Amino acid sequence: MIPIRDTAARRGFPLITILLIVANVLVFLYQQMLSPEQIYEFIYTYGTVPAELTAGIAQFFRSGFKLPLLLPAALPLVTANFLHGGWLHLIGNMIYLWIFGDNVEDRLGHLSFLVTYLLMGAGSQLFHVFTAPEGQIPLVGASGAIAGVLGAYFVLFPRARVLTLLPLGFFITFVHIPAVVFLAFWFILQLINATAQGLAMGVQPVAWWAHVGGFLIGIIVGVVKRRERLRYYRE
Repeated sequence: MIPIRDTAARRGFPLITILLIVANVLVFLYQQMLSPEQIYEFIYTYGTVPAELTAGIAQFFRSGFKLPLLLPAALPLVTANFLHGGWLHLIGNMIYLWIFGDNVEDRLGHLSFLVTYLLMGAGSQLFHVFTAPEGQIPLVGASGAIAGVLGAYFVLFPRARVLTLLPLGFFITFVHIPAVVFLAFWFILQLINATAQGLAMGVQPVAWWAHVGGFLIGIIVGVVKRRERLRYYRE
């Protein structure tokens, strides 16, 4: 299923959503200018390597909570959200960010959305690291942060509908699907893949648990924001 547009109206200009998309595209274009050796070093430096992060956290606690020892290991929790492994990875993420991000930004506000987006991205990666603390493969991509956006949208815009491109064998059709159904199906698919990955042997190319974790974090964000809105109207 490929989302085309949604029916949730926005009031303001989605400045942060656009800037995030531009930043992701520019970083990816920069990656294309690197040699294979440089790309390898770039990904391992700015992507989140679970084993390096867990080692950094352990060193942080052993040192008596000296923050400078934690920062180098924790920085990729932010930078990894702007790296992608290929054009399809990038385009797919940016489509979802554009369709669902503008409405969440509209509800949260520009600065709050930016901070929340980065925190959801970091949190989703920690969720993945928890499931594979000794992993050596760098975690890259905006998928976890965008999963958080989807989770927040799921709570904040339950009545919206999503125009969806739906392949049916040799045929392609467009259907309007309630956002709660579209996003619930998306989440269930991530959960199934994450569970299957845990049962399978060998390396999997997608950090499904980061998607699951990001979506759950986004739901929490949506619930908190919705309660704030209800409290405001009651007062």
